[in-house]
Amino acid sequence: MQAPAVGNVEYKRGTDAGVIHQGLYYLSWLMDHRVEFQHLVRDRLGVTAASQVLWSGPRLICIAGDFTRYDLHAVREHRRSIDLVRYRLFGSDLLGLETVASVGGSTPAVRRVRRQAASPGVESGQSAALADLAEAVDEALLGVGDGVSRVQRKHYRAYQHLQNFACVCPPQKTKILVYLKADPKQVDLVPGFTRDVTGLGHLGTGDLEVQLRTPKDVARAQDLFRASYAAA
Repeated sequence: MQAPAVGNVEYKRGTDAGVIHQGLYYLSWLMDHRVEFQHLVRDRLGVTAASQVLWSGPRLICIAGDFTRYDLHAVREHRRSIDLVRYRLFGSDLLGLETVASVGGSTPAVRRVRRQAASPGVESGQSAALADLAEAVDEALLGVGDGVSRVQRKHYRAYQHLQNFACVCPPQKTKILVYLKADPKQVDLVPGFTRDVTGLGHLGTGDLEVQLRTPKDVARAQDLFRASYAAA
């Protein structure tokens, strides 16, 4: 028996919840148009294949550049079978796929593959809290807007929208430094959180330094991330 599967394969350079929204729409359309799908299978694959379609178990497969913890939470709320698959491009002719989460229909259990090398420069000796903080920063920057790409440089990680709008340096002992394209003169600087580094040497590009120590700092920096994204 073959279960019909609807797959939303869409090119997203960064994280984009739209791939999930569109996939759920297509899945709903499929279930509302069973006769049309059955006729299509019959015309393309024959009567035998059409008679073997199992409508009790349709599956949605979403493929995108990356997914956030919010995407993982969203798929838990659905009783449908949903796979979130992350792609990676290697050169111009090699594509890699990795299942990030898989929800198995009536059982809302999520299997997640922890992202490898998603946190820039986190060493094995550093705390799990700092690794989680680096992952939260990564998710926040990838999800700040459409068309965000992440590029690993030798000494920092760049987030781009047409051009760099954020550069994240490897975590220090207690904090992560992010350099933004936002104009420091347009920001109310807060000691210990934001700093004008215009003319000062540092890794990456950007004149506004943001110091992140806790997840609350990441939430606090969201407006600065958006302003920098808009400036790029």
